[in-house]
Amino acid sequence: MHELGATQAVLQTALETAREAGHGRVLAVDLVVGELSTIVDDSVQFYFDLLSRGTAAEGARLRFRRVPGEATCLECGHRYGVRPPLDPACPACASPLLRVSGGQQFLIDSIEVDDEGSGGQGDPEGE
Repeated sequence: MHELGATQAVLQTALETAREAGHGRVLAVDLVVGELSTIVDDSVQFYFDLLSRGTAAEGARLRFRRVPGEATCLECGHRYGVRPPLDPACPACASPLLRVSGGQQFLIDSIEVDDEGSGGQGDPEGE
């Protein structure tokens, strides 16, 4: 359910960015999602489609790029990307002493807008 709030923020940011740049429609939003986050791509897409109805972002595509977290072995210093389920030991030395970082992000990488300015369909509220 936390995807709803996150998706509202994505939509608001995309609409504000397009409006401030003097563009009419949002065509696509590129998102970076950490593999260790609990964000579900399909849920974000569902909420975005629902929330964007009647706005300048209606019909925009969401493009998801998943990025792994990183584990560092505290024994040998080996660093490697991790995705769930996490291995309990370092693949280089089998030590269980690991520090996992990153992989929790959820952010907008870029927003694609049209170059035609405002106008067009699907913008009855001036968004």
